[in-house]
Amino acid sequence: MVSPEARKLAAERTARLQAAIELKEPDRVPFTGLGGDVIPAYAGISAYEYEFDFEKNRLAAVKWFTDFPSDSAPRVGFTGIGCRVMPVAFSDFPDLADGFGTINGPINDILKMNFARFPGRELDEYSSPQFVGCCNMSPDEYDELIADPVKFNFEKILPRIAGNLKDPESPTALAAMARLGMEKARQNAEMAKTIHELEKLGYSFGARGSCLAPLDYIGDQLRDIPNVILDIRRYPDKVKAAAEALLEPLLKIALLSKELGAKEVFIPLHLNEYLSPQLYNEFYWPTLKEVIIKLFEAGLKTQVFFEGWHDPHMETILELPAGWGTAYFEKTDVRKAKKLLQGHTCIMGGIDVSDIISSTPAKLDQQVKELFDEVAPGGGFIFSPNIGNCPRGTPIENIRAVYEAVEKYGKY
Repeated sequence: MVSPEARKLAAERTARLQAAIELKEPDRVPFTGLGGDVIPAYAGISAYEYEFDFEKNRLAAVKWFTDFPSDSAPRVGFTGIGCRVMPVAFSDFPDLADGFGTINGPINDILKMNFARFPGRELDEYSSPQFVGCCNMSPDEYDELIADPVKFNFEKILPRIAGNLKDPESPTALAAMARLGMEKARQNAEMAKTIHELEKLGYSFGARGSCLAPLDYIGDQLRDIPNVILDIRRYPDKVKAAAEALLEPLLKIALLSKELGAKEVFIPLHLNEYLSPQLYNEFYWPTLKEVIIKLFEAGLKTQVFFEGWHDPHMETILELPAGWGTAYFEKTDVRKAKKLLQGHTCIMGGIDVSDIISSTPAKLDQQVKELFDEVAPGGGFIFSPNIGNCPRGTPIENIRAVYEAVEKYGKY
C-alpha cells in the first residue's frame, strides 16, 4: 500500500516539475536525477541481468531510487531502444501502435531487429544496449513512402528490419507476433509491480507520449544519417515531401497519448547537429515546428531533447508559442539558452555526465552552486544530466555530491 506521506511527496515532486515547465519558480530547482548503467552496477548485477530479469531490474531500481531520490518519475522496466516503425505501421490501430515503440531485450529475442544489440546476446553481458544505424530503404523508394507511409512501413520496412517478420505470412512471423503479444502482457504486469514499489517511495507515474521529427524518422529508421544527408542534396524535393507525408502518422500516435492521460510528448532530435542553419531551416525545422505546434494546440506540451550542439539553431525556438514546453540540451550551454529563452521556454540540462565521471566531489559541489546562481533565478529551469546514461564506473561519491549540492543550493 502507498502511504499518505508517499502520495504527498509524489504530489510535491510533480508540482515542482510542473511549475518549472510553466516558467515559474517552484520551492526549489527540480532535479531529474542520475541513472543509466550505474543503476545495475550499484545493485551488483550485470547489464544482462538488468535488461532480461524483471525481478533483478525491480530490486535494482528500488535500491537506486531509495538512495538517490529525484523529482521525476524513474524510467521503469528494461531500457530498450526506440523504434517508431512498428507504431507507424500500426498507426491505424491506436490500441496497439504506441505499445511497440520500444524494443527491449526479450522483445528483440522474439523479433530479431537488425538495428538492436543487447548485453548477453550480441554484446558482452556488461555492455549497454546499442542502436546500430541501418539503411533500410533505397532512394528510388521515396515515391512509395510519400504515396502511403503507413502501407510502405508495414509492407516494406517492417519485414526488412525484423528478421522474424521477413515473410509476414509465414509460420515464423505469425508465431513471432503471437509471442510478442504474450511478452508485452507479461512485461506490462511486471512493470505494474515495479511502479507500485516506486510509488511507495514517493514517485508519481502517468502516461507520456513520444514522437520523432519527420526527417529524423527518415534518418533513423529508413535511410540512416549519412544517406539522408546525401539525399537532401540529391533529391531535395522528395526528402521534403517524405517528411511532410510522415507528419500525419507520427502526430496520430503522439496525440493518442493524450487519451491515455499524458500532458507531455518527448521528442529526441538527431539530425539537428549535422545540418547548417540553411539546411536545418529548409528541411528539418518546418515539419518539426508543425509537430510541436499541433501538439501544443491539442493541449500537449513537448520536451525536445536537442542532442549535440544546437547553438546555430537556437533562435528558431522563439518561433514557437511561449510556454510550448521544455528544451533539453545536451551540449548547448544552458546559461546561454536561459538568457535567450527566459519567459518563453523551460530549460533543462546543466551538468555533463563526463564531468560527473572525471571530476571530484568538491569541484562538482562548486559547479552546481555556480550554475544555480546564474540559471535558477526566475524559474523555468530543470536541472538534469546532459544525457540519461551514467556508465557503470561512474564514481558513487561524485553522484552523491551532485545530489547533496542540489539540496544545498537549489532552494529559491
